[in-house]
Amino acid sequence: MTIPIKPIKPKRISDQVFDQIRELIFRGTLKPGDKLMTERELALAMNVSRTTIRDAIQRLVTMGMIVQKQGQGTFVKSIDIALENPLAKAMEAQNASLEDLLEVRMGLECNAAALASKRADESDITAMTQSIDEMQTEIESGRLGTEADTAFHMAIAYAAKNPLHILIMRNFYDYLFLGIGENLACLYEDPKNIQEILRQHKSILAAIKARDPYRAYTVMNEHINFVLNFFKDRKQ
Repeated sequence: MTIPIKPIKPKRISDQVFDQIRELIFRGTLKPGDKLMTERELALAMNVSRTTIRDAIQRLVTMGMIVQKQGQGTFVKSIDIALENPLAKAMEAQNASLEDLLEVRMGLECNAAALASKRADESDITAMTQSIDEMQTEIESGRLGTEADTAFHMAIAYAAKNPLHILIMRNFYDYLFLGIGENLACLYEDPKNIQEILRQHKSILAAIKARDPYRAYTVMNEHINFVLNFFKDRKQ
């Protein structure tokens, strides 16, 4: 019997640097407009050569994720959602509503939560926990906590270990919280809604930590349905 075994290809160091910086951007740890460390500082922090850092940075520039400004440094690119987000273009072309968007999000995120319950490692669990803690702190400080909310859902996307899902969800959240953030503000302005969303996040995390795919799928479904029904009720 022939077994379809493929040779293992070692991952280049510059690929690892690229992956780490891209992850920081996708997770929202590095935000649009944030300045990156210098090549020298990054090389020291990552224990690699400056050439390796330069290669990774150039790939991120080519992808449009960061921008280099002469004499100023390297920055996470500020996105013009209307021009650069493919989801924004699709929404406009199809005359789609926020409810349409949330229905699609339901399918994506319920599956992601189920996969995360099987694939999440300790760093993923830590990222989810930190996002919930940050959201709690934001709420107690009188802020909305939307960035922490985004970070929580992106942590689940990473825990699902599917690079395509990560990219799709990044576009979703860029559009939801940056492109049409004013439409979501009414949801977060009611303290009761914020507390309920926080409770739901904790239930999702508990299901993922318990390695229970069915429960993770179910509580994520309840969470997104809560948001979807809120907007449906407002239109009545």
